[in-house]
Amino acid sequence: MPGDQRSRDRSRELEAALSAAVEGEVDFGGGRRAEYSSDASLYRSVPLGVVLPRSTGDLEATLAVCRQAGVPLTLRGGGTSIGGQAVGPGVVVDCSRHLDRILELDPERRLARVEPGVVLDDLRRAAARHGLDAGPDPSSHSRCTIGGMIGNNACGAHSVAWGRTADSVVGLELLLDDGTPLTLGPAGRTAAPGGPDGRVGGLISALRELAERGEPTIRAELGRFGRQVSGYGLEHLLPERGFDLARALVGSEGTCAVVTGATVALVEPPPARALVLVGFDDLAAAADETPSILERRPLAVEAIDLGIVETLRRRGRAVPALPPGGAWLYVETGGATAAEAAARAGTLARELEGRAGARGALAVTDPSALRALWRIREDGAGLVTRLPDGREAWPGWEDAAVPPERLGAYLREFRALLDRHGRHGVLYGHFGDGCVHVRIDFDLQAPGGPARYRRFVEEAADLVASHGGSFSGEHGDGRARSELLPRMYSPKAIELFQRFKAIWDPGGLLNPGVLVRPARIDQDLGPAAPGRRLPVTLRYPDDGGDLGLALRRCVGIGKCRASGGGVMCPSFRATRDERDSTRGRARTLQEMLAGGVVGRGWRSPEVRDALDLCLSCKGCKRDCPVEVDMATYKSEFLHQHYRGRVRPASHYALGFLPLWVRLAALAPGLANRLTGGRVSGAALRRLGGIAPARPLPRFADETLRAWWRRSGRSRPPRPTGSGGPGGTGGSGREVLLWVDTFTEHFTPQVGRAAVEVLEAAGFRVRLPDRPVCCGLTWLSTGQLRVARRRLSAALDAIGPSVRAGMPVVVLEPSCAAVLRDDVRSVLGDGERVRAAMAATHTLAELLDRHAPAWSPGRVERRVVVQTHCHQHAVLGSDADDRVLERTGASVERLDAGCCGMAGNFGFESSHYDVSVAVAEHAMLPALRAEPPGTVLLADGFSCRTQIEQLAGRPATHLAELLRDALGRGDAAR
Repeated sequence: MPGDQRSRDRSRELEAALSAAVEGEVDFGGGRRAEYSSDASLYRSVPLGVVLPRSTGDLEATLAVCRQAGVPLTLRGGGTSIGGQAVGPGVVVDCSRHLDRILELDPERRLARVEPGVVLDDLRRAAARHGLDAGPDPSSHSRCTIGGMIGNNACGAHSVAWGRTADSVVGLELLLDDGTPLTLGPAGRTAAPGGPDGRVGGLISALRELAERGEPTIRAELGRFGRQVSGYGLEHLLPERGFDLARALVGSEGTCAVVTGATVALVEPPPARALVLVGFDDLAAAADETPSILERRPLAVEAIDLGIVETLRRRGRAVPALPPGGAWLYVETGGATAAEAAARAGTLARELEGRAGARGALAVTDPSALRALWRIREDGAGLVTRLPDGREAWPGWEDAAVPPERLGAYLREFRALLDRHGRHGVLYGHFGDGCVHVRIDFDLQAPGGPARYRRFVEEAADLVASHGGSFSGEHGDGRARSELLPRMYSPKAIELFQRFKAIWDPGGLLNPGVLVRPARIDQDLGPAAPGRRLPVTLRYPDDGGDLGLALRRCVGIGKCRASGGGVMCPSFRATRDERDSTRGRARTLQEMLAGGVVGRGWRSPEVRDALDLCLSCKGCKRDCPVEVDMATYKSEFLHQHYRGRVRPASHYALGFLPLWVRLAALAPGLANRLTGGRVSGAALRRLGGIAPARPLPRFADETLRAWWRRSGRSRPPRPTGSGGPGGTGGSGREVLLWVDTFTEHFTPQVGRAAVEVLEAAGFRVRLPDRPVCCGLTWLSTGQLRVARRRLSAALDAIGPSVRAGMPVVVLEPSCAAVLRDDVRSVLGDGERVRAAMAATHTLAELLDRHAPAWSPGRVERRVVVQTHCHQHAVLGSDADDRVLERTGASVERLDAGCCGMAGNFGFESSHYDVSVAVAEHAMLPALRAEPPGTVLLADGFSCRTQIEQLAGRPATHLAELLRDALGRGDAAR
């Protein structure tokens, strides 16, 4: 159609103009537009294109091109905005990839000057070296940017102690809508370059006039309590606040100017902290007690609901001990020493336990327990996107706030409002500031759903206004609440907001539809609805077999973009590209199902490219609060994408590895000469799509099964004693040792060590009657039909042993994860599958559960553990830690994330550089810092290979460490 053609021509012209003017990346492709079509809100707005600037000059050039073309511009930080202010129909500018430098940190003055894309936790780590911290600490601290925090006036758990972002901003460096630079210093020190008649002089004069004429309204309606974030912060223009333009711009949501730099004040936190948990019947009762708790000047007063605890338990996650109740307050205390903080917490716990509304109180001082409790609170936004019964829940009425003294009454009326509308939600929040978070089961995709959503939100807004509250308590108004502002503010206040915006951005270039002249709250509601339900091969047992429902688990909170900690998402940490985050991939898949900006369904090149650097590490299965499982979605896509087509060479070489190695086992010496030869090895790598820099693993001279037969163990098992040095062990119980491909053909010494350890612990070891394979290599390359056949045959092979109640010990974590988790997706949720899942044990789990009193002996060495990603995601490491504790070893488990090998990924030629970059992110630097005598423990074959090839040091399996602790060395081999 002519109109569509004109639109495409205009888009191409805009892309060409930006590409010519901007040094950074300009991308108008369908995949990139899909990645930035949503933030963490309800809203979906596909942009024309995306700019990733490298400098302030790029920002200036982007402004100029967009202004000339009449195209709106939306600034984006970490994309964690829940109000929808980080999406827009024009050009989206993402400063987080390149504009991420800490320009200056002055510990004496407690100031930091940063670029807008600096992640909060990166600033906090830099400040911590000087005993300092940033005051605002929203739960997204691991990925939110300073620029985004300035846009939303972010707060966090400790705002009762250190205030909001507006309270920490000292100065801003800006570009006005016409590209004019402006630096706003501390209150009262703003200069007007160019004189009073220039652009800046005229702007400041107009703002002074606005403040003078609007002073009565500003005093009456703005700045009434700490979490009044809705609207513009005009209270900072009052005389007693020094006409502070920098702070007045905090919370303007990118609608007034482009932030190119910021100077923020740092705080000096107490050296030690402790926590008091107080149980109540419900959140309203907890809210009633909050004002009296605030009189004790705590560092934080946070609340969680029983629904969050039930969600964790439903997922099989451990929940720390809590006092009795259906809701809990976290009350944090501090001190100069750990003893002082603990003493204050103990005193406060005793005081609060006696309060009429409290059902119990508990002081918590153990660092690991504190981390676990704070993680529950910080993951709230993700945990409550699925209600305890599994229903989806959404933002939209996310972070309203009322003065703390009104909080109990507000919560009771809000619960009644939910009941009247037949809606449900799990509540939590910053009770010390009267701010309440909630996700609600809005039926947005049902007929009439948006209209019902509107009615609920309008009534909720009226309720908050009746309590003197604010529609936004820290996330900004965005598209979700801007239209509602006249229900909270008078016409005079709304007129002041409109004039404020017009003074800064007279052409309406910056983030239109937000705060002033707002878009409708029920316009552009997402997520992208599937245009058709594409056929799938995997089962998606936790999502009713619906891939669309599984993908909607990603609600955009962006924890996959965390700057450190956990495993998710290793490729993003290497590239810092939204395309390579779990969220970016989920958005692209969602748009593929919608059939809009990403077309061609399963044949989509955009989705193929987005998934290319996914390591299938499954870190998101564990670290994402809503358990997005991108490894599974990738397997499905690869299966469908290459159905009936030629695959990449590595899929044949590495996907069919279990078959190739069985052939190599017929003549391992010849195979090693071929794979290790300079010419032949290079040719094999080239044919198989394997990186030239990768040494190919050597085949063992003797497989584990051959050793088993040679040792005489293949005969009927003989009775054994009660165990080794530690006393009573397995008491003769039979166990089945799963012989995986890697242990069988590459590292049989690991299997031999496991046999010796199990026998020493009093178990009688058996091997499956025939070779077994979990199908992992076919699963990770998306060859699902073969994976299904292999896995089904393996379950048949171990079936008699499993039905006899025999534990199955799996030495390779990735294989154990398939048998404990992926098997449900591949084969369904039948009785045979459930029995195999229950029977599967790691070596540590077997020793921990069935030989709790047995110990191999002492390991008087330092042991550093690199946890396999699949173990982190599916199996956990608690049993390993308890078994290692029996040896007396000094153990440190690295929090270094993925090793970067990830099975076939690190061997593929197109992925080698990223594989190395992932390892260099944290693991390799940590290992290089270890002295030569340190034992490097890694149960995964991939992890050991990566460590040995890149760190140049040997790594050992837990079985080998325990066998050596028996004092037998390798004598029994």
